[in-house]
Amino acid sequence: MQTTITARRLSPTPIVTAGSVEGYGPIFNASLIHHDGRFHLFARGVRDGYRRNPGPGPRFLDYVSDVLVLTSEDGLRYEYQQVLMAASAGGVHSVEDPRVQVVESRGAEHVLMTYTDLPESGHPWRIGVHRLIYDRGRFRLNENSGRVLYPAGHPDKNGVIFNLTDGRVALIHRIHPDIQVAVFDDLEALLDPPPGYWEAYVRHLERHSILSPAPGAQAVGAGPPPIPTAAGLLLFFHERMADGSYTANVALLDPTTARLIARLPHPILAPELEWERLGDVDNVVFVQGAVRLPTGDIYLTYGAADRCVGAAVVDEEELLRVLLAERDSSVGTGARPRTSPRGSCGMP
Repeated sequence: MQTTITARRLSPTPIVTAGSVEGYGPIFNASLIHHDGRFHLFARGVRDGYRRNPGPGPRFLDYVSDVLVLTSEDGLRYEYQQVLMAASAGGVHSVEDPRVQVVESRGAEHVLMTYTDLPESGHPWRIGVHRLIYDRGRFRLNENSGRVLYPAGHPDKNGVIFNLTDGRVALIHRIHPDIQVAVFDDLEALLDPPPGYWEAYVRHLERHSILSPAPGAQAVGAGPPPIPTAAGLLLFFHERMADGSYTANVALLDPTTARLIARLPHPILAPELEWERLGDVDNVVFVQGAVRLPTGDIYLTYGAADRCVGAAVVDEEELLRVLLAERDSSVGTGARPRTSPRGSCGMP
């Protein structure tokens, strides 16, 4: 029986290259939704003029990133549309790694963009969120909807929002090195939690951790929002290895609790092509977009070496078969899926 599965790249070259939008160099780590007959790619674009830091401190100087939108009919040829959200002096120094998701709450659908909000120097990164509005062929920000989702003072990122089967709203995020999940009755409770919620959450962080790095890895983080299937929620996530490389991996979550059901023991995608291995940060594939296609494949977009965007597909049926075999193998041997060594997820 097959025990490994890999994603198939759709092109030997990037689908979005660095420098393809005027005023920007690297364009990478792109989220994705399919709406109104088109793929809408939400990518991190780094403004021209940055440079490597020859001394101690950050890797780059004058490094500022915005959220760019590109669209496509076929998922291979993308056209630049607009700057959706720009960083600003005195506020958010960089807007990084957007994820776009559709969430149901109180009988309505909400299109949300989560992102890593990098404030001015001296403050930890955090998860920001905005509502999006679709109008005349393009998405725009609801300017008054911005929020920060945080336990204050804790560097937090890789935030995605999704529904559990009972309608509750969950936030997957990463306080280093594990992936955690917080669950709320509805979207409003997530955006405006009761006083003391996050303080109590952090005090018992181990109860909320659902996925830990594999032996020899340093950290894990969610990619796109989980994809609902008959077997559970497919979570694509990245793992940073001990040598600094990033791989794309998959886990299956319980749709009612977001607890871990199974996890593939091997990545579905690793840096292999030159543009995945060499760039501003070498040896990185960072899956951040996932859309189910009518063919039965899941279409993935990923950042490569912090420079460009690649695309791949993976067969959903085969992926679930291997994940369920992994689950059954763990049950048969008495082993448990690799999750937090400190405990399983505890729901608020």
